[in-house]
Amino acid sequence: MMLIEETTVPDAALPVEEFKTHLRLGSGFGADSLQDAVLVSFLRAAVAAIEARTSKVLIERDFTLSVNGWCGADVQNLPVAPVTVVTGMALIDRAGVRSEVAPDVYWLERDSQRPRVRSVGSALPVVSEAGTGEVEFRAGFGTGWDALPADLAQAVMLLASHYYEFRHETTLSEGCMPFGVTSLIERYRVMRLGGGGAR
Repeated sequence: MMLIEETTVPDAALPVEEFKTHLRLGSGFGADSLQDAVLVSFLRAAVAAIEARTSKVLIERDFTLSVNGWCGADVQNLPVAPVTVVTGMALIDRAGVRSEVAPDVYWLERDSQRPRVRSVGSALPVVSEAGTGEVEFRAGFGTGWDALPADLAQAVMLLASHYYEFRHETTLSEGCMPFGVTSLIERYRVMRLGGGGAR
């Protein structure tokens, strides 16, 4: 399985000004925006860390999931949530020839933890030997910061602040995720029971 992030979070979607307020940085000076690039990098790092821990996409963007075979004859699990729309499905044979799958063959089963693409009929089109199947989809809570649940937004602020405060430290003990962050994101983490992954 390979998950490819096709689009990235634009800088404008990140709460740089709110982060400055959270850090209690001074304002009203000529160089107010001097640290913006650094603050954006810490926000991006915090978003990435929380997405990795929760399998939730915070800011909406496009992804492509590539697999060597569907996880079930009539279903393919998607590794992140929330998924808003499946934008395409394709089969690629061993020679690299791509065949688009008609949208009326599959549908999105929405789920806050384990979204799936399901077959309208008895089975999804078969992935050929040494070929791949691709599912293109859009995932995320929304296009802007205001769309995030309050607890996840606060977790990003806390973790980005932690990265900012300890930016010169290299020891593992100072780099671990703070307890306040882990408690905020705990309810979003996917329970992994058995081997039912995204394959």
